Amino acid sequence: MITKNIKILVTVAAIFITVGCKEDFLENPPLTTITDETFPASSNDAYLVTNAAYNTMRNWWYMGGYPLAGIMSDDQTKGSEDGSNPDLQAFESFTFGASHGYILAWYQTLFQAVRRANIVIYGIQDIAMDDAVRNQYIAEASFIRAYTYFTLVRVFGDVPMIQTLIPERIEPRSTVSDIYDQIIIPDLLQSIDILPEKSGQTAVDRGRVTKGAAKALLARVYLHRGDFDNTEKYALAVINSAQYSLDADYSRVFSVEGQFGSGSIFELASLPEGYGQGGNQFGNTQGVRGTPNWGWGFGRPSWDYINTFEPNDPRLDASVIFLGEVLSGQVILGNTLTTDTTRVDGAIVEIECYNQKVYVEGSTATADNFGHNRRILRYADVLLMAAEALNENDNPVQALIYLNMVRERARGGNAAILPDVTTTDKALLRSAIWQERRVELAFENLRYYDLKRQNRMAEVLGPLGFTSGKNELLPIPQQEIDLSGGILEQNQNYGL
Repeated sequence: MITKNIKILVTVAAIFITVGCKEDFLENPPLTTITDETFPASSNDAYLVTNAAYNTMRNWWYMGGYPLAGIMSDDQTKGSEDGSNPDLQAFESFTFGASHGYILAWYQTLFQAVRRANIVIYGIQDIAMDDAVRNQYIAEASFIRAYTYFTLVRVFGDVPMIQTLIPERIEPRSTVSDIYDQIIIPDLLQSIDILPEKSGQTAVDRGRVTKGAAKALLARVYLHRGDFDNTEKYALAVINSAQYSLDADYSRVFSVEGQFGSGSIFELASLPEGYGQGGNQFGNTQGVRGTPNWGWGFGRPSWDYINTFEPNDPRLDASVIFLGEVLSGQVILGNTLTTDTTRVDGAIVEIECYNQKVYVEGSTATADNFGHNRRILRYADVLLMAAEALNENDNPVQALIYLNMVRERARGGNAAILPDVTTTDKALLRSAIWQERRVELAFENLRYYDLKRQNRMAEVLGPLGFTSGKNELLPIPQQEIDLSGGILEQNQNYGL
């Protein structure tokens, strides 16, 4: 039972939960509030708090507010107007410190998601309701907790491990290894056992996690840990499930028409409304700024990323909005106040451009971009994870099959471009797979973490300001350390 007026000290989060509940999970949610005085009580409460756990993933700060991981990679720049938002500029140049407000907000929101997931996992056990439904809600919340902790350990390293409904005290930092072994992996294994396959979902359940999503995330977890045997195991389990396939047209994947398509393993359903009504500002943050005015223009594609494409790769135009394009009947003129340019062969080249993967076709107002469904797990990613693991496991022939499936879809039947990769040399094939990940999965919150697991952060990000021995992790927010009375310790080289 939740005790009145107890606070979560680690995250300084409010005890109440504002829930967006929908009759079919996706349409026009009325709002309700469950507090410590009324919860738990009924199966409907269990449904509401499960939806609340999903809704935290739409929170502005769940992905860092702005696409922080993207801006800290070589794929995106701060963007927007010159000189605007120096707080965000600090992430592009790796000049942030432990008192940076964005870091505090990211950390607290991630722990708010853990809190909401824990309310489902530990708080609905005694409700009188159908056992199968209860178990599914717990499995969904376990996936969300695993996904959230996976972000926490990659961004902050050792963090408090919360495995109770209400912590009785401020928890010290647990090791990354313990969090993987006691939360992330067990949560995903439980989800795999309980959740339905994609084919077992009804239309009204689209947007909820499935067995395939849990397997795909577990493959990603093992890939990040360098466990290629288990990466191969779970990536191939998704592939062999026959639940997914690549959409024939790459440009459809991120469109409104392509929502919940054949290659979508988990995407976060959103509405063109405010956060409390089911909206997600991730797309709005990166939308075209200026003319037309669809967003704030942050997280713009970098020139380095644009130049990494092979000639005539259709994924470039499908991923990047360039000035002069016509979308939704409007010419993209961009932000005339910007002077964001780069020098190429002695000439000044305008590189103002935007992330097309968050573009919502038919947009007529800024709010329309709140309806962008963020693609979190895609089949193409699973194919490339399988290819990488198979290559590392000395099976390059099969690795090439999955790598070339991604390239074949990208070229769209044009045999003159993107020929199949044929090398079986381990190092060369590894580089080819890493490059394919960059062009296929750009702006999907993966590049920064790929560089981390590949031990290439210093090599690639050093010229941008990255400092080895420090910036592999973000600092623990100083406010959290202060509130803990010294129980929480700071990451290396982030002293005051």
